[in-house]
Amino acid sequence: MIPANIDDYRLLAKKRLPKYLFEYIDGGAFSETTLRNNTADLQKIALRQRVLRDISSVDTSCQLFGQDWKLPVVLAPVGIAGLNARRGEVLAAQAAEEKGVPFCLSTVSACSIEEVRNGVQNPIWFQLYMIKDRGFMSAMLERAKAQGTDTLLFTVDMPVPSTRYRDIRSGLSGGSMFRRQSARFIQSAMSPAWAWDVGVMGRPHTLGNIAPVLGDNAGIDEFWAWLNQNFDASVTWKTLEMIRANWKGKLIIKGILDPEDAKEAAKLGADAVIVSNHGGRQLDGALSSIQALPAIADAVQGDIKILMDSGVRSGLDIVRAIALGADAVMIGRPWVYGLAAAKKKGVLDVLNILENEMRVAMALAGCTNLAAVNKSILA
Repeated sequence: MIPANIDDYRLLAKKRLPKYLFEYIDGGAFSETTLRNNTADLQKIALRQRVLRDISSVDTSCQLFGQDWKLPVVLAPVGIAGLNARRGEVLAAQAAEEKGVPFCLSTVSACSIEEVRNGVQNPIWFQLYMIKDRGFMSAMLERAKAQGTDTLLFTVDMPVPSTRYRDIRSGLSGGSMFRRQSARFIQSAMSPAWAWDVGVMGRPHTLGNIAPVLGDNAGIDEFWAWLNQNFDASVTWKTLEMIRANWKGKLIIKGILDPEDAKEAAKLGADAVIVSNHGGRQLDGALSSIQALPAIADAVQGDIKILMDSGVRSGLDIVRAIALGADAVMIGRPWVYGLAAAKKKGVLDVLNILENEMRVAMALAGCTNLAAVNKSILA
């Protein structure tokens, strides 16, 4: 199959990856109602088609935090994304740089921030959780600063891990260690291309940024144990004030679904919020991100930047989100599907697909730049 859209890359990723990795990327919390609504609610938004306008030149560029980007798209942080292809996060960061969009590395990446930074020309964004090990947090912030990172995403919607049934069934989590490891071994053996690329040629296998804590020989089971033990359910806005005081760069609060929380983020001194339900992976039954976006945009009234993630699967979705108040969108699953299917080229292909779809949607709605994309283009 020659992939034509994001769904095609999803199918290619499913064919290539062992089941436990694909289900981890693709799944959501509990019954996955919010996961489904994220995409369905975006697709329900109709655009107004306009005709006989000069659309011979369409400009998709945007500016975020004083820097020009070719698309209003950010590659979102995705945990252990680097396991989907050999040195995967490095490849994704390189693709983002070539395309002229930001790349954000997860705290729980497979490749360390130093490795990823060494693979690109310019500093990357970095995402951090509030975890109990404050020493690790402080050290991680210093490592990010040392690599020239100026933009920090602070994820606030994961004070406790949610339940993801697909991960239990696939052997990624839950059950005895023997059953988990046996399931993962069998699934890996059934995916020989992935096993050779990542399992054999992708050595050394470490746990990226948390390898200094767990050691180089730790595996996925130790990774999940550490993560589950270190989520901090006591985090409050007061805690974030400490982060804001110690981080002089741009601060983005990720995981906002309520207008009052968006106002609190602005009051704190955040530079942006990300309207997000964690891709439907936390509170199942929560609002889809696109449903939450308009009220949040009205609440902050342009005081801070607004990004949105969760459910974006096409360039039309990007246009819809910007029309409803987002300054840019973040994509997680789409770029990981591309990475899993075709490595760096797959990530570039995904970005090119989104750009082409976005250009067509803007042109047929009569918009030649992002400033013209607003609620007036919605039916």
